[in-house]
Amino acid sequence: MNKIKFSPVDIEERKKLDFKAGDTINVSSKILDEKGPAKDGASKYRLQAFEGIVLARKHGKEAGATFTVRKVASGVGVERIFPLYSPMIGKIEITKRSRARRSKLYYIRTKAVKDVRGKMRSVTNQEEGETEVVEKAE
Repeated sequence: MNKIKFSPVDIEERKKLDFKAGDTINVSSKILDEKGPAKDGASKYRLQAFEGIVLARKHGKEAGATFTVRKVASGVGVERIFPLYSPMIGKIEITKRSRARRSKLYYIRTKAVKDVRGKMRSVTNQEEGETEVVEKAE
């Protein structure tokens, strides 16, 4: 029997993503291209990457779940709040796992980058000794 697809987002893939505050993730969001529509009349989109530290996750895995990502670009801190199940997110990659002792890392806004690195502990895989774990969801 065929399943009816209610959403353009693969909800089960997004639910499986297990990132927490402190992890470094790369979010590719779809941006409407300003150059005009494609030849067939549809709008053109391109993927724009936003890589940073997850400050907070809100509302768990329910429909209105969001997460906040912060990065420093040219000496200026930039934060974006992404809805977890938004169709405007192309993919989410976890580039580095870290262990933080808080669930919300809002204190990072006032700290220097050097101080933040000392607070976060890199999570290692005990058997293989690898520090990077990459998960993707599209």
